[in-house]
Amino acid sequence: MNTHALILAADSALRTLWAEPRASRPTPKAATAELELTDAERREAAALMRVNHVGEVCAQALYTGQALACKDPALRAQLAEASREETDHLAWTQQRLNDLKDRPSLLNPLWYAGAFAIGYAAGKLGGDQVSLGFVVETERQVEAHLQSHMDRLPAADSASRAIVAQMKADEITHAQMAMKAGAVELPRPVKSLMQLASKVMTTVAHRV
Repeated sequence: MNTHALILAADSALRTLWAEPRASRPTPKAATAELELTDAERREAAALMRVNHVGEVCAQALYTGQALACKDPALRAQLAEASREETDHLAWTQQRLNDLKDRPSLLNPLWYAGAFAIGYAAGKLGGDQVSLGFVVETERQVEAHLQSHMDRLPAADSASRAIVAQMKADEITHAQMAMKAGAVELPRPVKSLMQLASKVMTTVAHRV
């Protein structure tokens, strides 16, 4: 680990948590016009998009931690590319929260720190293949989580649905990238622990 890498990691954390994210791709648009939401529908949509925003904060942290520990320059570049796509997701969910007149999770610094620690530990202790295994399992769980949100978002909220659908497609691509790069299958207890941590995060972020 060198000073330059640490500066880049610190910059990523500051930009993720306190800067306005900028997407490199346009926000996905719905094929149908958005209908007016009731107050209850708006609150539920905002809560779900807040959870999705937290997921993107964690994705930035995870990829930053993994890249910091990565030994292969080519793989580090792949992780950086995936992180840039996740920045799009971060910007889209932030904008949607603004549109819904709601806020991100108040605990984002905590979520970032935890995800960064997991990403760095996976790469440092397990090596690049284990680190990639975390990418695959994370993206699989995120894909399932996003599908559940598609089922729960108000039918009238076509704008949020378009964003979530594109995010889901991108997560599938990231998992495929990691598998092709040599990811190893994680042990079942590790997967279960990841699911438990995700459940805690999504439950708390839905409200806070």
